[in-house]
Amino acid sequence: MKGYANPHLVVSPPDLAAILAGGAARPLLLDLRPPDEYAAGHIPGAIHVDLWGVSLIDTDPAPLKAFMWMIEHVLAVHGVDAAAQIVVYDEQSGVRAARVFWFLEYFGHPSVRLLDGGFNAWTRADLPVTRDAAPAPKSEWTGTREERTLATWKEVRNALGNGDAVILDTRTDEEHAGTLVRARRGGAVPGAVHIEWTRNLAPTGEFKPAAELKQMYEDAGVTPDREVITYCQGGYRAAHSYLALRLLGYPRVRMYIGSWKEWGDREDLPIECPPRS
Repeated sequence: MKGYANPHLVVSPPDLAAILAGGAARPLLLDLRPPDEYAAGHIPGAIHVDLWGVSLIDTDPAPLKAFMWMIEHVLAVHGVDAAAQIVVYDEQSGVRAARVFWFLEYFGHPSVRLLDGGFNAWTRADLPVTRDAAPAPKSEWTGTREERTLATWKEVRNALGNGDAVILDTRTDEEHAGTLVRARRGGAVPGAVHIEWTRNLAPTGEFKPAAELKQMYEDAGVTPDREVITYCQGGYRAAHSYLALRLLGYPRVRMYIGSWKEWGDREDLPIECPPRS
């Protein structure tokens, strides 16, 4: 047993196969892999959604509102409905699926899960795969914004030096240290704790057991009594660590959706270049 505080946020391939084979209402499966991988084979009934590269680099109110309206519309067009359970997946327990998981939590969807281990784990279990595809079910869904899941640049700035908050950098060592520059400036948010998102996963692509994840985060000072704000370059890897902390039952977790691309481009915001860990 993995021992998560919120085990309902993920589903194993055998459990998903049993749900699909049962008589209960069928969940909506969203495949977030690249189009060619979906075309080569996917879980029967899955709908393909590709949000790769669609990012927000200005979290002021007007652009944030417009961006979220667009994402909400794309999800509705692909069949998302409040009445249906949603299962998201990519090739492993990866950043593409985690990001859509985060979007759905932000929009207040009542039942969203990630396929633990993704499509690779599904095929390792010798479960059925198809190349057939059908249109998404019709939906006019709109969500209810859960603002507690999202952080803007102003909220990250206000958290600096606040002992009740911890900022979590989920990027690579090189990005964190500023030796790999992917914005106007390289470096990190001052005081950020650095734990690369890949450390959430076992070698086979599933999330690590709860005890191992909990130890890793608490040893770095990322503890459940503090508010945690995750960031990366564009809100993908940060969504993954958001989900890892949600699995552990952390009560106050936000993702900074503008992430380093916004922060590093804004010369009015402070940065640091820590030594490589």
